[in-house]
Amino acid sequence: MNQKFPKISKLIEPYCVDHGKNFRLKDFDPADTQGLDLKDEAEAFLKQGIDRLNDLQQKLYAQDRWAVLLILQAMDAAGKDGAIRHVMSGINPAACQVFSFKTPSQEDLSHDYLWRTSKSLPQRGRIGIFNRSYYEEVLVVRVHPHVLDNERLPKSLVTKKIWKERFADIRSFETYLDHNGIVVRKFFLNLSKDE
Repeated sequence: MNQKFPKISKLIEPYCVDHGKNFRLKDFDPADTQGLDLKDEAEAFLKQGIDRLNDLQQKLYAQDRWAVLLILQAMDAAGKDGAIRHVMSGINPAACQVFSFKTPSQEDLSHDYLWRTSKSLPQRGRIGIFNRSYYEEVLVVRVHPHVLDNERLPKSLVTKKIWKERFADIRSFETYLDHNGIVVRKFFLNLSKDE
């Protein structure tokens, strides 16, 4: 690795959340660059990262044992599509699948809320990218309760515990993925209001 740039693990370490109990988004400055002069160094650093990602993706594809699921969440217009386009530009398109989850279709609403993302999981040897995900079910649906009405759940299941139950479902689902060789990495693009 080029010694001009810090190791990626050192650069991202302050932003990794392993245990969310005390996590508060407001504790993270969206303008923090970890000392990199992004205007002058970002392009070279991005190219170096893309080259490394390409190498790792080829190994993943050749082994055909594991899959990687990248989940990107952010506010509208925060740059999820641009981030995917730039970071994944060096990846073999045949080994990468991108799915965007917008408003659920009627078919989606006729199934459980994890169905539409489950059917889009990456195959072994591939990288799957979710532009939004099942987390919308505990974010957007809480803010817009009419969406929950559209899911046509039996009334007896829509209780005060529904959000706690959905968080438990998501944790269990991600454990299931882990037990089946799908490595899940989640990213929240934290942009300031000014940006």
